[in-house]
Amino acid sequence: MKIDTNPEKIKELLSRGVEEVIDKNHLETALKSGKKLRVKFGIDPTSPNIHLGRTIPMLKLKDFQDLGHQIVLIIGDFTGVIGDTSDKESERPMLTEKEIKQNLKNYIQQAEKVVDIKKCEVRYNSEWLGKLNYHEIGRQADVFSLSEFIARENIKKRLDVGKRISLRELLYPLMQGYDSVAVKASVELGGTDQRFNLLAGRELQRSYNQEPQDIITNPLVEGLDGRKMSSSWGNTINLFDEANEMFGKVMSLRDELIIKYFVLATRVSMEKIKEYQKELVGGSNPRDLKVKLALEIVKLYHGEKEAENAKTEFEKVHQRGELPSEMTEWHAVKGEYNILDLLFESKLTNSKAEAKRMVLGKAVEINGQSKNDWQEIIKVENGMVVQVGKRKFVRIKV
Repeated sequence: MKIDTNPEKIKELLSRGVEEVIDKNHLETALKSGKKLRVKFGIDPTSPNIHLGRTIPMLKLKDFQDLGHQIVLIIGDFTGVIGDTSDKESERPMLTEKEIKQNLKNYIQQAEKVVDIKKCEVRYNSEWLGKLNYHEIGRQADVFSLSEFIARENIKKRLDVGKRISLRELLYPLMQGYDSVAVKASVELGGTDQRFNLLAGRELQRSYNQEPQDIITNPLVEGLDGRKMSSSWGNTINLFDEANEMFGKVMSLRDELIIKYFVLATRVSMEKIKEYQKELVGGSNPRDLKVKLALEIVKLYHGEKEAENAKTEFEKVHQRGELPSEMTEWHAVKGEYNILDLLFESKLTNSKAEAKRMVLGKAVEINGQSKNDWQEIIKVENGMVVQVGKRKFVRIKV
């Protein structure tokens, strides 16, 4: 495939959803030269799901791919065990190899929703990291100082309050950096929280007599609760979410995130997004624009037909107050349940503590009746509908 050097496409590549480019002049020159670049993005399977926050650099990866460059997707089956502390306020626990293997089982199927996986170079970093010995690790560690590591904002905060920092955490930037050496990356993509690790790749490449990679960092995106989208907090919109659930989650986002999501999580043209921004400033109903956003996101991962169906279903349930066309069925084994047990055992909540919070928060309905007594005993009946929040429904079978 011939490399596309269209100036307007390159300009958008280097600006849309971009926080920083290192070294911008060098990368822009390389893109205009027609040289085929090797563009790297790594993802650790620390949870089974790829969420929209992780698709921001992946969509940028696809932009490079569409221009004809070679994209390299690194699945961190080795780094995932060690754990990156870049965005954490406390020590990330080590995962087992078994947990990582289970988590990454469907990563390729999820990734191919974003990039053309057949034209993508997919690598697992255990291929090279698992072979390193102490001599090689020592050589890599000699490139960096301890002061450089502890100067990082989140590390400094932990030190200031006396939180433990393990020596293992110091090794992670070396491993991510060595990934760039192993695949001879020309460019690496990542979030702003990855800046130190991305720069480590440049330094290690110099140490191994390679030309240092250029870097593009993207802003982080807020999740359903306004905090940074993170699997740890459960505030995510996942690529494997069903179309109706994905649509509903997007509709629950805060209004001030609409334009940000259009820019980062879709490929709607920037001209159109500017029009949307003017509409909001002019007093348009944010809900109408959020419907367009939900349609675009669901269409990306489920197709246009499923997106339209999800819109119809959302209007039916949340505007007209009707029950969903389809809902999960749960078979009760007893005639009556404490309401907390009912919510937990039917998997409407992840714990009884969460169930109690939902009941006290008046977020639970049974057959359309609001429930606020967490000690109530519920006599179950066939066909009974239990609802938690706006999107979770279960039909009881006895």
